[in-house]
Order: sequence, then C-alpha cells, then structure tokens
Amino acid sequence: MHQANQSEEFVQQLTEHQTRLYGYVYSLLGDHSRTADVVQETNLVLWRKIDEFDPTKPFLPWAFAIARFQVLAHLRDQKRDRMLLDAELAETISSEAERQAETIDLVRLALRQCLQRLTDKNRELIEHRYIRSMSVADVASAAEKTVGAIKVAILRIRRQLAECVQQRTSTGGLQ
Repeated sequence: MHQANQSEEFVQQLTEHQTRLYGYVYSLLGDHSRTADVVQETNLVLWRKIDEFDPTKPFLPWAFAIARFQVLAHLRDQKRDRMLLDAELAETISSEAERQAETIDLVRLALRQCLQRLTDKNRELIEHRYIRSMSVADVASAAEKTVGAIKVAILRIRRQLAECVQQRTSTGGLQ
C-alpha cells in the first residue's frame, strides 16, 4: 500500500477508535486526567509505530495492546501513589475489557443488521428517538401520533430489536 494511503487509513482508524481507546484506558485507570495522559501517550506510540500498521488486520486489538503497555508503564512510573491499580490487576482488567470490546463489536454488527430489517416507519421512529435524540413528545408530534402511542411503538420496536440481536449473537447468525 502506498505510504500516503497507509497514513490516511491509519489516521482514519485512530480517529474512529479514539472513544473506545479512551474507554479502554479509563477502565484500567479509573481517572479521567490520568486516562487522558495515557491515551495521548498511546497515540504518540501508535504514530511512531505506523510502519507496523497493517490495514488488512483489525486496528483496535493492536491499539489496545499498545495502550495496555502504556498503562503498565504509567502504573510503574506512578507506583508511589497507593491509589493506582497494581500491574497484575491492570492486566486482568485489560483482558476483560478487550473481550468485552469484541462482544460489543458483535452486538453492534447484529444491531445494524436488525435495524435494516425494520419497516421504514419503525426505523424512522428509532432514528428520530435515538439517533437525532428527539424527545418522545417531538417524535409523536412529527408522526402525528399521541405520546402514549409512540411510547408503546418504541417499546415494541426495542423488544423486537433486542430479540433479533439476541438471536443473531447467540446463534452466530451474523450474516
């Protein structure tokens, strides 16, 4: 891959996964200030290791591995602060956070597929309520329905989506 294209792909991946990277580091440190520092250091290390970036492989596990080393280095450097986690506990939490990130990816993919199976009308209700963050009253007004009718409709759609996601993730039915 051409180096400019590789750099562009790297920046896109890094930007896209910044929130998840922050959440991962925060799950290990539990402090926003320290997390911000470690994420910034992680970004610098990732940038320095851009030559190791392989756009054909998942970005997040690679970034998590580097973040884990940055967290461990931070814990080592800050060992005098008794409130920080020890390295062994950080490793345990790190493994669990990585496992959960994979699960979240599967659920997100299943949800995307289940949303596509909704009727246009139901998908529009979900979009108004959750993507555009409209209040139930505003959704009801836009749909020319009562607030009660919209609440019931959204509840039914959410149940339908939950069942669909559950089925797709439990049976490996991600297609």
